Amino acid sequence: MQTDAKVVHLNKAAPEHSPTSQAGRLPVALIQVRDKAAQQLKLALQALFDNADDTLFEMADRAASNAEQNGFFEAMRDLRLKRKSIERGFLQKLFESFATLNQYEVGKAAPQLGAVSFESLSLVQDDVLEESVALDAMVARVVSRDGVALTHLTTRLNTLISQKLEDKSNPLGPRALCEQFMALCAGLGVEIRVKLIVLKLFEKYVLADLDQLYAAANQQLVELGVLPELKSAPPARRNAPGRAAPGNRAAREASAGEASGAAYADEGVQEVFGALQELLAEVRGSAAMPRRVAPADAVPISSNDLMRLLSHMQQRLPSDSGQSTDDFDLRNQLEQLLTRASAKSGKARVVGEIDEDVINLVSMLFEFILDDRTLPDSLKALIARLQIPMLKVAVLDKTFFSRGSHPARRLLNEIASAALGWSAQDDAQRDSLYQRIDQVVQRLLNDFTDDPSIFSDLLAEFLAFTGDERRRSDLLEQRTRDAEEGRAKAELARQQVEQALNTRLLGKTLPEVVVRLLQEGWSKVLQLTCLKHGSESVEWQAALLVMDDLVWSVELHEEPEDRVRLLELVPNLLKALREGLAGAAIDPFVTSEFFSQLEAVHVQAFQRFKRALPEPEVEVEPLLPTDDTSVESSGEVTPLLDLPVAAEPEVEAPAMVEVVEEIVLLAPGEVREREAEVSLPDDDQALLQVDSLRVGSWVEIQEDEEHKLRCKLAAIIKPTGKYIFVNRTGMKVLEKTRMGLAVEFRRAAIRMLDDALLFDRALESVIGNLRKLKNA
Repeated sequence: MQTDAKVVHLNKAAPEHSPTSQAGRLPVALIQVRDKAAQQLKLALQALFDNADDTLFEMADRAASNAEQNGFFEAMRDLRLKRKSIERGFLQKLFESFATLNQYEVGKAAPQLGAVSFESLSLVQDDVLEESVALDAMVARVVSRDGVALTHLTTRLNTLISQKLEDKSNPLGPRALCEQFMALCAGLGVEIRVKLIVLKLFEKYVLADLDQLYAAANQQLVELGVLPELKSAPPARRNAPGRAAPGNRAAREASAGEASGAAYADEGVQEVFGALQELLAEVRGSAAMPRRVAPADAVPISSNDLMRLLSHMQQRLPSDSGQSTDDFDLRNQLEQLLTRASAKSGKARVVGEIDEDVINLVSMLFEFILDDRTLPDSLKALIARLQIPMLKVAVLDKTFFSRGSHPARRLLNEIASAALGWSAQDDAQRDSLYQRIDQVVQRLLNDFTDDPSIFSDLLAEFLAFTGDERRRSDLLEQRTRDAEEGRAKAELARQQVEQALNTRLLGKTLPEVVVRLLQEGWSKVLQLTCLKHGSESVEWQAALLVMDDLVWSVELHEEPEDRVRLLELVPNLLKALREGLAGAAIDPFVTSEFFSQLEAVHVQAFQRFKRALPEPEVEVEPLLPTDDTSVESSGEVTPLLDLPVAAEPEVEAPAMVEVVEEIVLLAPGEVREREAEVSLPDDDQALLQVDSLRVGSWVEIQEDEEHKLRCKLAAIIKPTGKYIFVNRTGMKVLEKTRMGLAVEFRRAAIRMLDDALLFDRALESVIGNLRKLKNA
């Protein structure tokens, strides 16, 4: 069958307008894994649709009725029409799921349940139930067959991304791939029987080769140095899916896969645990791990007996959750119980070799955990009490060491992750997180005997609790970011206004009222204009022009044309000033006082112009009495120009002030703290450490000799260069500049906290230490 000849570029599979498209933020290693996996999945989907026609045609050929046959033919036609959209949509979903790996979801609302029609409920539920059962079965077969490789891939991806990934949420995991394909097939106008056939084809042509996909992805990451110690079994060679005959043979292959899946999983688990045993065997007998001397006739106890002894120890742990367990040595305690048991039975009893290895591994894991500086000291005592329950799980289920999604491992990781931001100054008795962890520990110590399902229950409860806390902290953190961004814009605008004022006023001697008007009133007009329109806008330039005109109008001028300009300028200037101050909501009484004083300044300026102008010289002849003028004999003749004229009142000169200091705009009661000016070269190690900080990074800051502050980098405000830190509730606790942080790094007052999965870090450390002992 002819396929679509158009080439779909993998790097353009995700829509450019997608809000979640953040591929640029993904690590290069992750992009390489994504692209190679997308190429394989694309080819597998093409094989699926290439063979779908043949399969449906055979089904139609064996149909029992014309209606059933027509149904299969209609399904073939529908698949042909929607093939390209399904293929394209599947790759888009894959790219989007990778793009969201390094994103935090803030304030995501819980899905709302829509109205349900009870008439169609039964039929809909039957179809949905069949699809759900088919999906679960397909996923279970892949996990059973390729679970170890999938877990290793998930663990490696977790070292590259900011979110916490699980096998079920892995973009390349069988559940995610199946759900994406089923969602795209929801638009097919076919009955449930045909949908199940299509799903079976998806399993045959896509899921069947996931072992090859996982092997290739793991190998890519190993070559890039991502957890090379994790070794997966090579994928079993199988015939290419396109060569397998459709129909009954597919069913036989599926049933054969189910029969061999458990053995394959066991093989993978034994490989991981076996590799750990080999390392232990090579270092056993060294100074770090001396051999235990046991009588020749010693009888190993069974795992069930070991579980009973551990339960006995578990019940007798100190009940005080705050009591230190530093002096608790599990192996010595167990040795004492075995000695008593041997004395009672008359036979020397020892722990079997496999169980002994499990005990050693768990002990080393907890040694790392309790020495880990990332965990707050005040919570280590609580977590240390989980050693026996974790040991019992490891004795019961060896996948504890190999499966990242194991409930017990996940519970420990989630507790450690939640405790990352817990501060020693917090009130333990009243803190909800401390109380919740204490409840988890107490329930395990009191209720866990040999049923590991309790870990799944406690994990679900703890995730619900931390999910609620995270949603609240994310909301407050987002508000903190928004407030800081608003502050940054206001600060930037204030700096622009300060620069404009100082450029025009610094070094000048001006009337005091003008300086006050500009500093206390017009500066607010400028700030609002800068915030609303920006410093490149026409409105900003107009506001600056008003300030320039005001300054010019009160300066000394002697040219005649300046008088004409002043007469024309003042009315429009006063109007612009009144409108601007009114728009900035300046107190009208204050504004009125400013303008009355400004009027006096302008009147005085006009008077200076009048005095400066020269008086015109006019020759006036004295008026003498004529012969026909009758004058009183005793009176004097007074010239007409000597009559008294009313003079204009002199306006008092305004108070003048010289601007000698830079103008700094501060809110009432505000004090601007300036950090010490430090200049470091760009390649300074401290600056490189600051630049390595990413949003979401946790740090511990030594405030003084007694107090340490744990906080998370919530935002980097680029306009001001401020680094904003919040505590685990999302509240702002610290603000630093880049240079300020570099100074703290140089004096070793800041320590990065490793937020990688605790158990995985512990296991990696144990493997590394065993290798060092082996090579010593």
